[in-house]
Amino acid sequence: MTTAPLAARLTRVQGPLFFPVTPYGPDGSVDLDTLRAHVRAGIDAGAAAVFACCGTGEFHALTREEFGQCVAAAVDETAGAVPVVAGAGYGTALAVQYARAAEEAGADGLLAMPPYLVVADQAGLLRHYTELAAATSLDVIVYQRDNALFTPETVVRLATTDGIIGLKDGYGDLDLMQRIVSAVRRDAPEREFLYFNGLPTAELTGLAYRGIGISLYSSAVFAFAPDIAIAFHRALASGDDKTVGRLLDGFYVPLVELRNLGRGYAVSLVKAGVRLEGLDVGEVRPPLSEPAEVHVKALAALIERGRALLEELA
Repeated sequence: MTTAPLAARLTRVQGPLFFPVTPYGPDGSVDLDTLRAHVRAGIDAGAAAVFACCGTGEFHALTREEFGQCVAAAVDETAGAVPVVAGAGYGTALAVQYARAAEEAGADGLLAMPPYLVVADQAGLLRHYTELAAATSLDVIVYQRDNALFTPETVVRLATTDGIIGLKDGYGDLDLMQRIVSAVRRDAPEREFLYFNGLPTAELTGLAYRGIGISLYSSAVFAFAPDIAIAFHRALASGDDKTVGRLLDGFYVPLVELRNLGRGYAVSLVKAGVRLEGLDVGEVRPPLSEPAEVHVKALAALIERGRALLEELA
């Protein structure tokens, strides 16, 4: 854990937010040494933060013990260079247990994922995240997606709750997000509340989210092609929309089209990409499945094409 507040460290980041995969060995157990190597490579490549054991890291497939071990390994490997944010989810009681495990492991914050299965009303969601935030000293980023969708009024309540510092949007309704941003700005002007674009392959919607003032985003591509992700991040941050457009058209749009060919590819295709780059992180755990071999070959060709684009743009 670092001493500076998480919100301050994430306000003006200079690189992508890194969501490492969770490696498994040949026997299916968590491979902590490979996780350390994966995290170290991301830090060396310019990651602004490490989000361990979140969606890309197969939070859903980890036991509480494995979760704690993985978060601790990420914290140890970062050595305070960048903040470490850990996933937390399921129902309130289990989410609190994972939150406390993350705190014990030395994490700087939590990414609070949607509650398991149930579709709750706004009062129930507010109570869930309020209780989670009160359970530890860790700062909390609430993840909006699937069955955890919020009205602007609820987000104002979240933004004024001690310990909750931001909202990651994985839903993609820009009209709703603009109303959320405006409501918090109007009704809680004293709060420095953070917003994140959390859609799969968030680079695809980076320009749109930038238009409503949201510049932070999660980058799955950074896990397997950090050079491409860094180039895109710099272009987007500097307003080099010509480079952004070239990378979108030549790499990111084809990647999304490939990702959409299989269920679970937002995780399994990323893991395949990490393996293609030479780090054996194993396969995904059930209920996810490995991508088809033809799609893995297409990913390899696409990575090559993306790097050729970088050479053209240099």
